[in-house]
Amino acid sequence: MSWNAELYKEKHSFVFGYGNNLIEWLQPAAGEQILDLGCGTGELTAQVAESGAKVTGLDSSPAMIASAKEHFPQVTFQVADATSFSLPEQFDAVFSNATLHWIRQQEKALDRIHQHLKPGGRFVLEMGGKGNVDDITGALEKAMADRGYTYKPFWYFPSVGEYTSLLEEYGFRINQVLYFDRETELADPENGIVEWLQMFGSHFLDQVPEQDRLPLLQEVQESLRATNFRDGKWYSKYVRLRVKAEKIKTDL
Repeated sequence: MSWNAELYKEKHSFVFGYGNNLIEWLQPAAGEQILDLGCGTGELTAQVAESGAKVTGLDSSPAMIASAKEHFPQVTFQVADATSFSLPEQFDAVFSNATLHWIRQQEKALDRIHQHLKPGGRFVLEMGGKGNVDDITGALEKAMADRGYTYKPFWYFPSVGEYTSLLEEYGFRINQVLYFDRETELADPENGIVEWLQMFGSHFLDQVPEQDRLPLLQEVQESLRATNFRDGKWYSKYVRLRVKAEKIKTDL
C-alpha cells in the first residue's frame, strides 16, 4: 500500500481526529515508554508525548514517517512493519489507532506486540470492527461484478469475540471493550465516496484498467447517494472496535 501523506492529512484527518479520545484509554504518564504502532503522520504520537512519556512511533510507510519527522522532530519515529519489527527495549504500553485492520497476519503482529510489552504492560487499540464500511465495500463489490471484475476482501474487521479470543490466545487479559457504530462524514462534499476509495481502496482496483477506474468509482458513489448523502455531505458507516488489554504476568 502506497500512501500519500499530505492527502491523508488534508482530506482524511478524521482518522487521527477520532483517535483523540483513545488516548484517554491509554492514560499515558510521564516517564513511561510507549510504542505507537501504525503512527501515520504522527499527530496522536505527539499528543501522547505531551504527557511526558517517551514515545516511539512506527509505521510501514516511508512517506508517513517522513511527514511525522518533519512536523514533530521532538518525537522518535522509524519505518517498520507491524508483523516483524524488533526494538531493543520493552514498553509500558503499546498504542494503535486505525492500523491493525490493515494487517492480515494478525498472529505475527500480536506476537511482536506481546514481545515488546513489559509484564503487566497495557495494549490499547482501536480498529475497524465487523461491519465496518460495509456500505462502501458492498457497493464496490456489486459495481465490480457488473463489469466482470472479482472483488477480493482485503481488510480484517473482526467481531468482538473473534478478536478478544485471539488476544487471550496470545497472552493478554482483556480489561475493557467497546464496539460501536460511528457514522463518519467524508471530506469532499462532491466526491466523498470517490476520494475515500482512491485514498483507502486503491488495492481493489489493481485488475481495472487505469482509464476505467474513475467511472467505476463514480458509479459506486451514485449507487450510494440515496443512503449516504444528505445536507450536502457524504457519510460512511464506520464500525469500531476498541480494546484495552494487558500482558499477563507469568510469575506466581
